[in-house]
Formats: sequence, structure tokens, C-alpha cells
Amino acid sequence: MMTTTKSASALPLNTILDGDCVAEMAKLPDGSVDLIFADPPYNLQLKGELHRPDNSRVDAVDDAWDQFSSFEAYDRFTSAWLAEAKRILKPDGAIWVIGSYHNVFRLGAELQNQGFWILNDVVWRKSNPMPNFRGKRLTNAHETLIWASRSEGAKYTFNYEALKALNEGVQMRSDWVLPICTGHERIKGADGAKAHPTQKPEALLHRVILATTQVGDVVLDPFFGTGTTGAVAKMLGRDFIGIEREATYREVAKTRIAKIRKFDRQALEVTASKRAEPRVPFGQLIERGMLRPGEELWSLNGRHKAKVRADGTLIGDDIKGSIHQVGAALEGAPSCNGWTYWAFKRDGKMVPIDLLRQQIRAEMHAH
Repeated sequence: MMTTTKSASALPLNTILDGDCVAEMAKLPDGSVDLIFADPPYNLQLKGELHRPDNSRVDAVDDAWDQFSSFEAYDRFTSAWLAEAKRILKPDGAIWVIGSYHNVFRLGAELQNQGFWILNDVVWRKSNPMPNFRGKRLTNAHETLIWASRSEGAKYTFNYEALKALNEGVQMRSDWVLPICTGHERIKGADGAKAHPTQKPEALLHRVILATTQVGDVVLDPFFGTGTTGAVAKMLGRDFIGIEREATYREVAKTRIAKIRKFDRQALEVTASKRAEPRVPFGQLIERGMLRPGEELWSLNGRHKAKVRADGTLIGDDIKGSIHQVGAALEGAPSCNGWTYWAFKRDGKMVPIDLLRQQIRAEMHAH
């Protein structure tokens, strides 16, 4: 039980703290953080190596930081860090935790034990999951996020309209279909191996941070890893605090956040398909980092421009709305196909945004 109240000293904003998450959180003042995103160790119960049908070895999460001697040890650890998390959250703050079937139920129970108020559980359905090579279980194609306010009745932040806009005007549901980290986003070490076995995609953090914080809020990640939370927080104008005890991960995260990944040129190399295609919300381009908030779009006829907002809407000439609504308003037309109307500039050239949609569709077909 806390007997002393920590003074509201200056927070170590936009830094990565070196150390154990419980000890480092203990140094932070009471009620100082707006949001916590936690991706704690999964306590995976992997027995022996996994091999693909061609006998190549699967990269399992077998790092020492992900192992606990027993469920009791894991529960003690969970109780300790969640107690510190609750103390440092502002009264109207909130927490997101993410886990797999190995640990998410234990996390959920401890959240409720400590008086957090669960708002939603969200299923992140992976559009490109790892196959189940042994054939003894269902392919594990999702992870579960729990979103909870600090206490029942707290006035937590929820940007409902922004999420609806991000989803092209449709209310956002609690099942999110997003790909795991691959290709341009997957960070690799000098040896070509994955820098971190469970790197989370920026799209996932974009949605979480956009939905449940405001610009200028402080987002804490006590299991910082390679810094996805910090990178997305920086892009969206939020401050972050990271805690990471592994020096290798800290270095990767520092380098990553210092430069924030630039536009992926490969996204332009896909030609459009003519057959019926799945719907791609424009907001997904922003979530995936293909376009950035604040970036300008230009009409292909060169007459108009508008600025991209974080929730996938545009603003131009004081008109706000979807890519279709703003295009129609600027042209004085009853309707407009924003996908074929708007373009962005790269290396001095106008590139239609539809090429980015085709890139995402190509990925859908590949899986």
C-alpha cells in the first residue's frame, strides 16, 4: 500500500528508461500519465523447437525475458507492474494491455482485481498469421487487447468520431483486421534476423493512440521493445515514455524513433488490378504509414489541395470530410471518387493515392 505521494516532478518525456519496469515506474509521480500501452511478456509455454514441413526451424519466442518459472511467479509480476501503472495514471487515464491465450486471461483478472474498469476487449485478427506447423491446434490467428479505464466512472478519452472517420464513416468494431509486422516495417539486426520476435505493427498502435489520447498526451510503454509505441506517438504529436531493460532493443528503438520510417517506395511499384477488389478505407493508408498526418494531397487536375488528418479525413479550404466529400465540395460536384481524384507528391512527381490502395490489395491477395 502506498504511504507516500510522489511529487509531480518533471517527467522524462520522449526518453527510453533503462531498467526493470516496476522499479522505473516507481520513480514516476502519481497521476502523471494519460495512457499506458503494455505488451508484457507472454509467458509462452513452448516445448522444443518447431519445424516447417520442409524441416526449416521456426523462429519461436524463446528469449529469457519471456520465461517465468510458474503461473504464480507470473501473477506476482503482473500484480506488481499493474499496481504501479494504476498509481501513475491520471484519474481519467486508461490502459491497454495486449496478450495471447498464454497470458491475456491472467492479465484481465488482475486488472479487475486492482479496480480497473474494462471498457472493451479487442480482437486483433492477423490477416497474415503464422501457420500451425504441428497440425495439433487451430492456427493462432489473433491476439487480444483489453482497454480499461483507471476506475469505474472515470471520464476516459475516446475519440469516437475520429475512429468512425478512419473506418470510412462506419462505426469501429472490436475486431480489427491488421497484418503482423512484415516487409518494410519489420526491423532487422545487422545479421538479418528479426530485431524483436513480437514487434507490433504501427497500424495497431496508430488506432489505439488515435482513439484514446489527445495531442500532447503522455503515453507510457513499460515494455518498450523496439519502440513502436514511441514511434507512433511521435508521429501523432503525443509524448512518450519508454521502459526497456534490454540494451539491444533500446538502441534499435532510439535509432528508429530518431528518423521515423520514411515512405516505402516499393508501395508505388504495384499495378492496379481490374477485377472486383476488397474495400480499403483511406484511413488505413495513414495507419500503415504510407501517408502521414499533415501531408498535402493535390487534385490530379492541379486546381485544389487538401491536408491529411490523423483520422483519415481531409481539410481543404475550410472543408472537412472524407477524400470523396472534400473532392466533391472543392469541384462543386454532386459526387467525387476521391481515390482517382487525389494524388501526393514524391520526388517532385504526382502519384495517385489509388496506387497505395492497390499495394494494400496486393498484400491481401498474397495471403
